[in-house]
This record gives sequence, structure tokens and C-alpha cells, in this order.
Amino acid sequence: MKVRILLADDHQIMREGLKALLGRLPSVQVVAEAENGIEALKLARQEKPDIIVMDIAMPDINGIEVTRQLKSELADIKIIALSMHSDRRFVSEILKAGASAYVLKQAAFEDLESAIKAVMKDRTFLSADILDSVVSDYVSQLTNSEYEAYRQLSDRERQVLQLLAEGNSTKEIAFKLHVSVKTIESHRQNIMNKLGIRTLAGLTKFAVREGLTSLDI
Repeated sequence: MKVRILLADDHQIMREGLKALLGRLPSVQVVAEAENGIEALKLARQEKPDIIVMDIAMPDINGIEVTRQLKSELADIKIIALSMHSDRRFVSEILKAGASAYVLKQAAFEDLESAIKAVMKDRTFLSADILDSVVSDYVSQLTNSEYEAYRQLSDRERQVLQLLAEGNSTKEIAFKLHVSVKTIESHRQNIMNKLGIRTLAGLTKFAVREGLTSLDI
């Protein structure tokens, strides 16, 4: 039986390249493709793939939050994170969220087959370029007050925070999430209260620092 894979990346060229690569592997099958976090959640719930190859910096909901939500619902799904960033904060956050592998995009074509084999054996895989710098502390607990406050945010509040940081207006967020403007305003106020941050600029800096989004999405 083939390993069923969902590709989640907002760059079509990247998805096409990965799909072509995986098409050369007789043991795997790409069953779906997603271009943002919301679509990744929907397709994962629908298709229930064995593996999701997922970009971290996706719009609407980033790969870290998608991983958190899916691992709480579909614990057997394996997540292989893709990223341009070797920063240990990104690595630490998505591994703690439940990912089994972290592959740098510049090494994806060399490392992806190895990552698939590793995660299907319940092992962790990290691209060689980042292994040395994170192996000693990638699961260490962050105890600073901002992170503790961040952990108090609900899944929906984290999603709203990301969308705010990505420059979406309250009305645009309400439209994307199919809720009222008043609901989003309430979420925004709750986020500010929990984080102790009073400006949109402050929320944006916090979201980038915590790996919810990046400035180059």
C-alpha cells in the first residue's frame, strides 16, 4: 500500500516540484494539495493522509498552528515541516506542536525521501544543516512570560493574531473566518489583554517573534 501524502505550500512552483519528485517514488502517492492553512486543515480532515508535507509560513493559518490542531484531532498523521528558516525557534515550535521532521526548502529534494522513510518508522528527521544547532534543545520548554501568555490563547485567537499580523483588516478577517466583525473585535481585545500588548505593531512584532508568521510571506 502506498504512503498517501498531502502537500501544503502556498507557492505553486514548490508544490509542483515536490509533486514531480514524489512521483518518482513508487511507494508514495500525492492525494491532495493545499495552498493555505485553512485548506490544509480541510483537506487533511477529508483525505486523512499518512503524511502532510507542510510549509511553515502559510497564509491564513501557519503550519505550526495547523500542526497543533491536526495532531489533537488526527494523532496518527505524520507532519514533515518545510521552511526556508533554520532558526531554532521555528524548529522547536513545530516539533513541539507535533511534527516529526523539519526539512529546509533548499535541501528538500535531497532530504524529503529520507524524511518520509524516517517518519513512517516513527523517527524524527532534521535536515543536516540544522541538526547540530538544535538537537540539544529543540524540545526544551520556553518559560519567558510572553510565551506563557501566548499559550493561553485559543486556537481561534492565534489564527486571528496571525491574520492581523499579516495585515488583514477586522472586516477581512471576519469574512475569511465566516464570523461577525464584532466577534473579531472581541477576539482582538482578548488577545491584547492576554498578551499585555496594546498596539497592532506590537502584535505584529510578537507574531513574527513567536513564529506565527514571517515578514516574507
